[in-house]
Amino acid sequence: MWQTQNMKMSGVDDMVLLTKIHEDVVRDNLRKRYMDDYIFTYIGSVLISVNPFKQLPYFTDHEVELYQGAAQYENPPHIYALADNMYRNMVIDVENQCVIISGESGAGKTVSAKYIMSYISKVSGGGPKVQQVKDTILQSNPLLEAFGNAKTVRNNNSSRFGKYFEIQFSRAGEPDGGKISNFLLEKSRVVSQNQGERNFHIYYQLLEGASKEQREYLGVTSPDYYFYLSQFGTYTVDDVNDKKEFLNTMDAMSVVGLSEDEQSAVLQIVAGILHLGNITFREEGNCAVVDSEDFLAFPAYLLGISQSGLKEKLTSRTMDSKWGGKLESILVTLNAEQAAFTRDALSKALHARLFDYLVDAINRAVQKDYEELNIGVLDIYGFEIFQKNGFEQFCINFVNEKLQQIFIELTLKAEQEEYVQEGIKWTPIEYFNNKVVCDLIESKVNPPGIMSILDDVCATTHAKGEGSDQMLLQKLQIQIGAHDHFNSWNKGFMLHHYAGKVLYDTSGFCERNRDVLFSDIIELMQSSEFSFIGDLFPENLVVEKKGRPSTASNKIKKQANHLVQKLMRCCPHYVRCIKPNETKRPRDWEEARVHHQVEYLGLCENIRVRRAGYAYRRTFGKFLQRYAILTKETWPKWHGEQRKGVLHVLRSVNMEQDQYQLGQSKVFIKAPESLFLLEEMRERRYDGYARVIQKAWRKHNAVRKCVRLRNEASDILLNKKERRRNSINRNFAGDYIGTDSRPEIRQFVGRSERIDFADVVVKYDRRFRSVKRDLILTQRFLYVIGREKLKQGPEKGQIREVLKRKIQVEKVQSIALSTLQDDFFILHEDEYDSMLQCVFKTEFLGLLCKRYEEKTHRKLPLMFHNQLEFKVKKSGWGPFGGVGIRQIQFKVGHGDQAVLKTSSKLLTVTIGPGLPKNSRPTRLDNRKSLHLGMQPPGLGCLSQGAPRNGGRGQSVPQQGPKSSARRSLLCQQSSMDQPSLPKHRGPHPGKAQSQAQADMDFLSVPEQGFAGLCRRSTVQKPVTGVTQAKSTPKAKPPALRCRALWAFEAQDTDELSFSVADVIDLLAEDPSGWWFGHLRGKEGLFPGNYVAKI
Repeated sequence: MWQTQNMKMSGVDDMVLLTKIHEDVVRDNLRKRYMDDYIFTYIGSVLISVNPFKQLPYFTDHEVELYQGAAQYENPPHIYALADNMYRNMVIDVENQCVIISGESGAGKTVSAKYIMSYISKVSGGGPKVQQVKDTILQSNPLLEAFGNAKTVRNNNSSRFGKYFEIQFSRAGEPDGGKISNFLLEKSRVVSQNQGERNFHIYYQLLEGASKEQREYLGVTSPDYYFYLSQFGTYTVDDVNDKKEFLNTMDAMSVVGLSEDEQSAVLQIVAGILHLGNITFREEGNCAVVDSEDFLAFPAYLLGISQSGLKEKLTSRTMDSKWGGKLESILVTLNAEQAAFTRDALSKALHARLFDYLVDAINRAVQKDYEELNIGVLDIYGFEIFQKNGFEQFCINFVNEKLQQIFIELTLKAEQEEYVQEGIKWTPIEYFNNKVVCDLIESKVNPPGIMSILDDVCATTHAKGEGSDQMLLQKLQIQIGAHDHFNSWNKGFMLHHYAGKVLYDTSGFCERNRDVLFSDIIELMQSSEFSFIGDLFPENLVVEKKGRPSTASNKIKKQANHLVQKLMRCCPHYVRCIKPNETKRPRDWEEARVHHQVEYLGLCENIRVRRAGYAYRRTFGKFLQRYAILTKETWPKWHGEQRKGVLHVLRSVNMEQDQYQLGQSKVFIKAPESLFLLEEMRERRYDGYARVIQKAWRKHNAVRKCVRLRNEASDILLNKKERRRNSINRNFAGDYIGTDSRPEIRQFVGRSERIDFADVVVKYDRRFRSVKRDLILTQRFLYVIGREKLKQGPEKGQIREVLKRKIQVEKVQSIALSTLQDDFFILHEDEYDSMLQCVFKTEFLGLLCKRYEEKTHRKLPLMFHNQLEFKVKKSGWGPFGGVGIRQIQFKVGHGDQAVLKTSSKLLTVTIGPGLPKNSRPTRLDNRKSLHLGMQPPGLGCLSQGAPRNGGRGQSVPQQGPKSSARRSLLCQQSSMDQPSLPKHRGPHPGKAQSQAQADMDFLSVPEQGFAGLCRRSTVQKPVTGVTQAKSTPKAKPPALRCRALWAFEAQDTDELSFSVADVIDLLAEDPSGWWFGHLRGKEGLFPGNYVAKI
């Protein structure tokens, strides 16, 4: 099993336990685990996840059971452990939780979010309504990925939008709602992509998955027909079946509640966007003219607008102008470039608004009116660098800077500040705080940030194109040109991000920041014949013409800050994703790339703070609320000063004084093992109380069952047979021979069979000779087990159990008994009968009748007579074998013991009178439930088949296969005839389709820039605490040094790598030729003939 295989030495599970803290050591530990397929590693409570680029076997239901309710240290690191910790903390502490998943593009953030949501769905329980919410939450992933994810050169399924998913829970921990917040969809991808990349997945899914009828009425053909898809000829993704994904997307639409008409409308808009991209323009007299009006027909038809109206709005614009105090509208014609820009703006707006509609549809399906508890999962685009980085990359990287700042604030800065505020002795640990970069981007004044300068340029210049972009560059250079994290160049500017230096091309920055859709286009779409499309454009143009429109950078800044505020109100958990290579291949490890990520993610600083700090901290009140059960004095409530109560609990468990400190309002516990001790003792206490409750409940149920069985069995013999005095009131035990500890008997019973009754009985043969047998009754069979002495073989003479009879319960024909108080009964069966004597015959008959009725749905025939017959199996073979008849006669005598007398084929049984035939149990059982017998069976219980919601089902109807010719929206609302698809267009003017090999240098590890310099310059000071031993004095610098003549690459972990001209501290020389030295914080061996002493 995976968890046992993990015991081999694959680095350390928790890097807090590393002997040395250095980027190289952290990287080597991650590499060892990655190569052995252990992609998860802890730094305290922070989970590090390395993208394996393959499916691993430890995400099954078995792992869900393994991690559910388990402490972090009990199992290997796993994302399920983090998810379980979040869920349990939410339920126990009644506090909202969130998980921040960060890392660069292609590091595995989206997959991590899926695993977290899947795990919570599986462990959170609930009824049909809850299951509907779970299904909707899980199915929202493929739907949003289809419209919001795309293939990039870094990631085949890159999220091109930010998503914060809040799973809402009841107080009982059942998911009963959800809410999605989305932001910064990369709209520009709809109209243009970089080389080697694709548009959003949905466009290729539609082309591959559409039915024949859909292809006809939507105008769907091959992807090279559409300009928006064919700019660089990348149509497929490795290991992705777009046809299959299309079916999954359509299923997801049904699950989230979209009707067939709405699904049809969604596909119309997707196809309409593709056809819009094929409209091209040429210049005639400085005015734009549509190249071929044939290409206007299909988008106009699909969008429900007139062909002439579309042509007019794409080539001209209505502008408001004031002349002499009067407001006039002027029709201005556009040039070809402006017309193409307007066409692209419409396409981007359609896709963005359709995406927002789908998010709203999901929220309508799952969001509840009030909030109780929630778990937030942040899945956001990663830090990215492309060959050309534009406005979208600038915004994406800004949001990643904000997330890095949250991590620093909460794991490095806030934690250390908390120690100081609480009066805990602490020596600060230095780290690089990227707040300086965030301020450079978003600051409003003194000096203004890049976004503020950009907004100012957009407000003061109205020209489109290079003029405003050039003015932006000039203003940036004037106002922030001297900033250490900023450099300008001829086409844009460079920012020194926490993850490295990025060159931004400012071409188009101002236009994309304005993010304005002209009112002419909005009016055109509001005039659509299809209400679905018109509703996507709800603007009130009269009101919204007043005032300054909000810019894209202002929106993303507000959204980012709102997101940060929301995250800060939750208890945060962290998943730091690492991308091991750019090849997207498993087991490919790029040392430089991983080292760069380890450094800029601040993993070493995080380890240092966790090692020197405290693993657990809680306010006194919450600590007492959770652990009060550990002592009699604090349970159920501590009546005194909270600080003294906490101290009492800690002393009661004998926790060492160096393992905790009490601050002003919080208790701090140093080692996770000390916390696990508290948790284990708490679990034991609860387990003890649970056992008391379980024992009482089981006893109560057992008593009720015992009384019920006793009454049912007594009713079988009522008025038909006399009863024995010592058995009528006894308790039923079922198993009287202890089969659980008798494997020699248990071997004959099926593994899945439950034993209802087992007892030693007396069997009588055809000569009325008695022999002991074990009688076993299960739900399906009757077993009669005997013993024989082995006559041959190595075990000759030993006694072994043998199966004498195995009878199916339904094959029993009848049971015959006398009317007296004896214990005899005859089991009639088709082959031959068995005469048995059983002390617990009443219990056996009650159970046998019950099982027989379950199998045959009729009562077992019971015969009561004092003259009985049974057929026996004669010994012998051939004509001398067969079946004989024996008789039994019962007579009234004296005493409670039966007296047997045999005569040839007759057995006479004499026994004294017992209790009257109408006797019933008379014992008053003091253990009996007070409610037993006070209400009829089933009262107050819901019928299993009855609906629980008053008969009105709320589940989503299961839709069968949809008609492939689904055209309801067009047929019902369109007044236009379907146009024919124009012939294949030629190359799009003004857009060169370069097939030359693109420069891929941008995929290499970025230079770290000034941010990296700041990180390396932070001096690590020794951390001293109350319980920490005194640090050893620093060793004196070695006297000998040597300079590298040649570069040397380490082949083992104890060797030292260096480059030409590196100066190495020489610690020891060895005659073997391998010397020992120190370089850049690492010590190791190196060949002496590669260096020269200085």
